[in-house]
Amino acid sequence: MRSRYDNPDLTPPWKRKQAVPEVPAERDLVVEEVTTGFCGAVVRCEKTAEGPTVTLEDRFGKHRVFPMAPRGFLLEGRTVTLVRPTGGAPAPSGPRLTASGSLAVPGARARVARAGRIYVEGRHDAELVEKVWGDDLRIEGVVVEYLEGVDDLPAIVERFAPGPGARLGVLVDHLVPGSKESRIAAQVSGDHVLVVGHPYIDVWEAVKPASVGIAAWPQVPRGTDWKLGVCRALGWEPNTGAAWRRILGGVRTYKDLEPALLGRVEELIDFVTAPDAS
Repeated sequence: MRSRYDNPDLTPPWKRKQAVPEVPAERDLVVEEVTTGFCGAVVRCEKTAEGPTVTLEDRFGKHRVFPMAPRGFLLEGRTVTLVRPTGGAPAPSGPRLTASGSLAVPGARARVARAGRIYVEGRHDAELVEKVWGDDLRIEGVVVEYLEGVDDLPAIVERFAPGPGARLGVLVDHLVPGSKESRIAAQVSGDHVLVVGHPYIDVWEAVKPASVGIAAWPQVPRGTDWKLGVCRALGWEPNTGAAWRRILGGVRTYKDLEPALLGRVEELIDFVTAPDAS
């Protein structure tokens, strides 16, 4: 089921006809090159005989040089033309974007916590949300807590007593039709409670395999502890805590996560920060 959080336009962004902005290629600006999908932070700009180029550094420290062609890059998902900053070289500056892809707000203070909350299933979910959306959540005053499973969600919602000034958003693992999770979600959902989920057995799978350095997440036989099964299949030490630290260490920005998770978290943030939720 599509929502406004899913992009229905399948036309490659660089082929769209509207005018695009020119953006100075300042140091640490994170962009994606449109023809290769290479994503990285600007390291430097140079003038060559063929024209200006920009060097990008990805999360693994790999450098690639690209021509600064018109409509050649994506910034926050939008097509832009990079231009050389005043003076010709990238001016030192702080990161322009948060890990979630939002524009950073230098010197911003955390807002006093709202009455509304976002609940996630477990500690790993909470740590992943914090790593990618933490800056945004602090500015919005949204606190994230974890449930350690969804079985007690009805009782938690009842104690929370959601209302117009205190909305509750819940992120659930493996929320698919006919599942236990879907039945619980239907039981508690309402005007002031939004339950959304991703299709993965565990939030580990919501991290793109390439970000972890693997080809794909392994198939684990039914009846086997999924996380331990993953560790065994990948040849990792059978220590789920160490495995999670390894996985989380591969996440730098929203680009390391699957769209099925990204859209749902953004939806929850919008829900709990809506005008009647403040």
